[in-house]
Amino acid sequence: MLKASHKTGLVFFPAFDWAIDPTHPEREERLLYTQDQVTEEGVFDIQGIVEYKPELVSNEDIRRTHFCVPDEKTVTTESHLISAGGAKAIADAVLTKEVKNGFALVRPPGHHAMRVSHGGRGFCHINVEAVMVEYIRSRYGLKRIAIIDTDCHHGDGTNDIFWHDPDVLFISLHQDGRTMYPGTGFPGELGGPNAKGSNLNIPLPPGTSTEGYLYVIRNCVLPVLEEFKPDIIVNSAGQDNHYTDPLTNMNFSAQGYAQLTSLLKPDIAVLEGGYAIEGALPYVNLGIILAMAGLDYSGVVEPDYNPEQLKQSVSITDKIKKTTDQINTFWSQRHQMREEAGTPGDIMVRHREVFYDTDNIFERQKEKIRICRDCGGSFEVDSKATPGNHILGIHIPVNACDACKEKAYEFYDKADTAKYGRVYLQDRPKDLYEIKT
Repeated sequence: MLKASHKTGLVFFPAFDWAIDPTHPEREERLLYTQDQVTEEGVFDIQGIVEYKPELVSNEDIRRTHFCVPDEKTVTTESHLISAGGAKAIADAVLTKEVKNGFALVRPPGHHAMRVSHGGRGFCHINVEAVMVEYIRSRYGLKRIAIIDTDCHHGDGTNDIFWHDPDVLFISLHQDGRTMYPGTGFPGELGGPNAKGSNLNIPLPPGTSTEGYLYVIRNCVLPVLEEFKPDIIVNSAGQDNHYTDPLTNMNFSAQGYAQLTSLLKPDIAVLEGGYAIEGALPYVNLGIILAMAGLDYSGVVEPDYNPEQLKQSVSITDKIKKTTDQINTFWSQRHQMREEAGTPGDIMVRHREVFYDTDNIFERQKEKIRICRDCGGSFEVDSKATPGNHILGIHIPVNACDACKEKAYEFYDKADTAKYGRVYLQDRPKDLYEIKT
């Protein structure tokens, strides 16, 4: 009998009862074909492959990460709770050492959901990986976490949630935002004033092949991880950079995904995008599973795979190398950039506009954060949605110093409930969530 090198956990949740519409690319068939392929290949018969059932995340789990407006019930369905619960189940299996690593093959996806969530954008309502990460931090006390997002679309939601957090390294490899939704994720987007360089965004040109992706992993991601020394590595394992994906313009392959997984060695992988339901997902997911289990994946090849047709041009290679050098420079300068970002105790203001393409909501945000050298800094975000609600969310980070805790409660006490429909307080050190209306 075939035996994995170590125990690897799997969760499948196709979400049969949830779709934006029956013909939408993000629908249950995304995982049904993969389940069939995995079953046909006898993966569940391999000694060391362990299947887990997803849980439901609670409102408490979501509230560590999001300000759901007006509340969690309005923003989510049961499918969203089970999708995030699948990642939570894998996290528990890994952190209790039942398995060495695990892969949550779940939908709906989540990496476009930001800290404030008024509804659906980019097919996402709540951020699956972020909810899981905050659960891990509260339940198991891990401090330094790396999230590597290899979805073809910029993980702007995860980018936003950990924008001010120096203890979470977020790296996104994605198709250049000038050519792809959500139009963000450029090299200069490096994180908030107290966390400069903890957000690394690596835009890749259309036509990037396996060669380009693996170059970035070897020459940027792995050296940064080696220096950051995370307690755990999470891979937002989107698969829409496959050469057959209908929504993107990349030339990645199943073999490439498996090699990337072998190099990255994620403790936990969570499925994000990927919309070539028959041509890519069954092969890519199988390759990732085998790679995570330490098994031979050389036979996992798409029927129409032709490496000669997928080679990237010299100009694309040159662009990728220049971007990689730029990101490495930013990383090396992160401490200096944080020192130069502002004077401790000062308040920095950021204005943003966010469009919810799925629910047709336009949001304006005004954020105020305390500059701090000792922690990620407490902040408040004034969020007004059209149509929708006007709220104020106040966040105290897990690693908050006493001065930032005091500033957050000052924000909260001074908040005018006549101006806002709701005022939320997210106190992560106390694992406390309060709402005043």
